[in-house]
Amino acid sequence: MAGRTTRRAGPALCLMLGWVALLWVLEGVDVVTGGALDTFGIQPREPAELVDVVPAAFMHFGFGHLAANTLPLLVLGFVAALRSGLRRFLAVVLLVILTSGLGVWLTAAPHSNTAGASGVVFGLFGYLLVRGFIERKPLDIAIGLAVGLVYGSILWGALPTTSGISWQAHLFGLAGGVLAASLLRERRPRPISPTPTPTNLRGTDYAP
Repeated sequence: MAGRTTRRAGPALCLMLGWVALLWVLEGVDVVTGGALDTFGIQPREPAELVDVVPAAFMHFGFGHLAANTLPLLVLGFVAALRSGLRRFLAVVLLVILTSGLGVWLTAAPHSNTAGASGVVFGLFGYLLVRGFIERKPLDIAIGLAVGLVYGSILWGALPTTSGISWQAHLFGLAGGVLAASLLRERRPRPISPTPTPTNLRGTDYAP
C-alpha cells in the first residue's frame, strides 16, 4: 500500500501543477484579450450554454478569483489523486464538473454568468470528506477528518449568503463529490469459500 502511494505521488503532483499552470495561462489570455474567454461561463437555462459546462470550470473572472481557488485546488486535488489514482481521480473530477455545471445551468439567477474552479474545489472537499467512511478505510477516514478541520469553513460558501458568489456551483459541486465517492468507490472482491471436495475416499462409504 505504501509503495503504491509513493508511486502515485509524482504523477499526482505533476498533474495538479500542470492543471494550475493551465488555469493561470488561460486567465492571462483572458486578460490580454479583454475578457474574450468570459464567454465560456455558464448562462443559465440557455440550451446553447450546455457546451460551456466543462470549459467554465477552467475560466475565472480575474486573477484575484483564480488566486482564491489555486491553493485549495492544488492541495485537495493532490491528496485526492494520491489516494485514488489518476484514472479514478479524473473520473471524479469529470463527475464533479458535470454535476456542478448542470446545477448552475438549472438554478442560477437569470442573466448571470458563472465560471471558476470553485465547484471542483467543493467537489474534491466533499469527496475526501466522505470517501474513507464509504470505503471503510481508516487512513482515508483520518484524511477526511483532517480535510474537514482545515477546509470545513468553506461550507459557508454553499449557502446563499454572499451576493456575487455562485453558491449553486459550490453546493452542486459538493454534492457531486459525495456522489463520486459513492459511485466510484473501490470495490473489493468478495471472498469465495472453496467448495469442499472429497480427498481420501479409500476405506469410506462414499458413492458418487
